[in-house]
Amino acid sequence: MAYPNTPAPRLTDGAGSTLPLLAYLAIATVLMVADLRGGFASQARQKLSVLAEPVWWLAASPNRVFEAAREQLSTRASLQAENEQLRRELQVNASRLHRLLAVNEENQRLRELLGGTRGYRLNAQLAGIIDVDLDPSRQRIVLDAGSAQGVQLGQALIDAGGVLGQVIEVTPRHSTALLLTDTEHAIPVQVARSGLRAIAYGTGRTDRLRLPSIPQSGDIQVGDRLVTSGIGGRFPAGFPVGVVESLQPDETQLFVVAQARPAARLDRGVEVLLVSNAIDGLDDGPPLPDPPPAEPDASTEAAAPEADAAADDGTRPETRP
Repeated sequence: MAYPNTPAPRLTDGAGSTLPLLAYLAIATVLMVADLRGGFASQARQKLSVLAEPVWWLAASPNRVFEAAREQLSTRASLQAENEQLRRELQVNASRLHRLLAVNEENQRLRELLGGTRGYRLNAQLAGIIDVDLDPSRQRIVLDAGSAQGVQLGQALIDAGGVLGQVIEVTPRHSTALLLTDTEHAIPVQVARSGLRAIAYGTGRTDRLRLPSIPQSGDIQVGDRLVTSGIGGRFPAGFPVGVVESLQPDETQLFVVAQARPAARLDRGVEVLLVSNAIDGLDDGPPLPDPPPAEPDASTEAAAPEADAAADDGTRPETRP
């Protein structure tokens, strides 16, 4: 069998292909050591990134243009929707305002028909809370105003939310108030929606009022606002008292018991407002002048000298028909 005549590999051929590889490895090693010692690669990358930044910006331009256009369109659509909603709210508020103006005019006419020069004037006075009763069974506070500042027994207390309670003790410099939710406190209230009258009692909890003995036919619902009815004259009418949270029948199944959340912040605040109703008196006008004296009669004037003369003589004048 004959073999082809091929030349044997030479050592110089393998060495020629290995020398460049060794050179590359040596250069890479030198570069790695230089980068480790001096950080030349990071500096080179920073400079190259600065040069490549315009290319990145141009590459990202279509995406930025698309996002800006979409944002512009969405912003325009949202603005149109918001303008439409505001326009509807404006129309509703305008109709409510017209209704309130009509009610105001009607009230004014009724007031004039009833001779409405007499009404209620609200007296208000600011007082600070200096002490709180720590007894869990009593909910009372002490105020820094007393009789010297015009505080009166039974005066109502309110805050920014609604009715807080009433004054039960007064000293010259301080006064004690019973809070709305004390178990000994009761307040006449009225459902703002239906006008139903009831009595709200304290439960000893700062977040709960109790309205018992409500008739089954009473128009009251969960979420109804309770305001002072003004009955009794101690609490001015119209101040918020609470909001109905639950309704349930009592033990006899004949009446409904309502649970309400107080409107006032009973466990917060450092100042309260003392309010009371002051009734304005009727304007009776200026006093009438005294009537003029009656003019003397002619016969009386003629008889007067004779009577004086007779009185001097001790005799009475003769009466002639």
